[in-house]
Amino acid sequence: MTATPGASPQAGGSATRNPRSATALALPGPLSLGLARGGTELRQFFRHKEQVVFTFSLPAVLMILLGSILDGPTALAGVTSGQLLAAGMIGSGIVSTSFNSIATGVSADRETGALKRLRGTPMPPASYFIGKMVLVAVSSLAQTVLMAAVAVLLFGLELPSDPAKWLTLLWVFALGIVSCTLLGIAISSLAKSTNGAVAIVQMLYLVLQFISGVFVSPITNLPKVMVDVASFFPLKWICQGFRSVFLPDAAVRMEMAGSWELPRVALVLGIWCVAGAVLARLTFRWTDAK
Repeated sequence: MTATPGASPQAGGSATRNPRSATALALPGPLSLGLARGGTELRQFFRHKEQVVFTFSLPAVLMILLGSILDGPTALAGVTSGQLLAAGMIGSGIVSTSFNSIATGVSADRETGALKRLRGTPMPPASYFIGKMVLVAVSSLAQTVLMAAVAVLLFGLELPSDPAKWLTLLWVFALGIVSCTLLGIAISSLAKSTNGAVAIVQMLYLVLQFISGVFVSPITNLPKVMVDVASFFPLKWICQGFRSVFLPDAAVRMEMAGSWELPRVALVLGIWCVAGAVLARLTFRWTDAK
């Protein structure tokens, strides 16, 4: 018997078509898509120079103004109230670049229809969240460096020399930006417009700054009930973690518990990371349509 002409090529074609089809259908994973989205977010952010200047300058300007007004001696020799304020405001600054900026940014994406267009792509919500975290990580790192430099130059804040404190800075920073970014995504769903989101987050952020001991140094000057309420939210613990990094060990006497409570800092921020992820996934919507 002789082979039918064209039979072999047909079989060969079938064998070679399947791998090509499998390759063509293979899509990047959520992480790869999220990192790619993060690059897009960064380009969009740094393209708007006014937004960049406002995001980075506001916390630093507030620290300079309040630190200059309130700077003075404390009950602890060698630590000024300006240094206490600066250490807490460095932590508060990353909340501004995560919670505040992300809540308003997601609302703006929804209002302009950008999210609706993204919905038509293969990108899942998780990748969108990762992209926002990449943006927050880069901008928060720049914010921390800027505010630490200002605090060192104007208020004599000393950078840590102990590697353990740098490690503490790293994990408080990481848990802080993850938890606050996810909460910012979740809170954006409460607002029907970008202006509404700005009003909500600014009010929450301002209240939490006061009751978390950011503007009142030391935190022991606050009524205990205020601090108890603040203890349910990330800001208080982020600022406490940053004070443990930038202030001398003796400054722990100025904390409500008389301790830095670093295990509790990690526990509370870790819980908020999980809770934030659940809330963000449950409340996130691509459009304003109900």
